[in-house]
Amino acid sequence: MKTTLILTLALWAATHAPAAWSKDDPAAGAKLYASHCTACHGADRAGMPGAFPALTDIGKRMTPVQIKEKISKGGGLMPPFSHLSQQEIDDISSYLAK
Repeated sequence: MKTTLILTLALWAATHAPAAWSKDDPAAGAKLYASHCTACHGADRAGMPGAFPALTDIGKRMTPVQIKEKISKGGGLMPPFSHLSQQEIDDISSYLAK
């Protein structure tokens, strides 16, 4: 009985693992984008010509590593988002790649 309970709890924990253990989550990235990026890049990711670049098709211009580095370190007018976790950066990057 005790072994069954332990195995049941272990299985439950494995199927309900925290998001930090999961793969990139574009849906979570969309929420993060809405709260951190839309003010400059717009809800449609079209940006503002001359000020903030469009992020549509960003995956054709930058590698995933470059996108993640830009998010975390910033550059130009973009501030660094170093307060975001690596999982959050991965999620935003995954959303932008869609």
